[in-house]
Amino acid sequence: MICPFCSAHETKVIDSRLVAGGQQVRRRRECTACRERFTTFEGAELVMPRVIKRDGSREPFNEDKLRAGLQRALEKRPVSTESIEKCILSIKSTLRATGEREIPSEMLGNLIMDELKVLDKVAYVRFASVYRSFEDIKEFGEAIAKLNEPS
Repeated sequence: MICPFCSAHETKVIDSRLVAGGQQVRRRRECTACRERFTTFEGAELVMPRVIKRDGSREPFNEDKLRAGLQRALEKRPVSTESIEKCILSIKSTLRATGEREIPSEMLGNLIMDELKVLDKVAYVRFASVYRSFEDIKEFGEAIAKLNEPS
């Protein structure tokens, strides 16, 4: 690994630990030339399916977009960052488990709503109101009523 401080090509691993529920390895490294220390993260690179949008266009799965949507729905809610990351891992695992190369955006939206229903009910209603384009108070009532249904 190249040192980010002096660009030397030789670094040594000082410490390795599993993080993110065993999904990543965190390594502390030290440059053999300048003795600076830095951290790297290693994880398996798994191909995510492409998302087929409602208009028929296709785009690569975007984890940052998923995270931003969840954070918007969970804004000012008592949910830890760790819980959000677990939610993202769960959604990604479910998508990979389909074995499909492409998935409809509706499937992704439903997975997000299922996770939010468990994580935070207010965030679920927030997300559903935008995702389903609620136009009146009746639709909010229907979404809230769905919260009481068994999953």
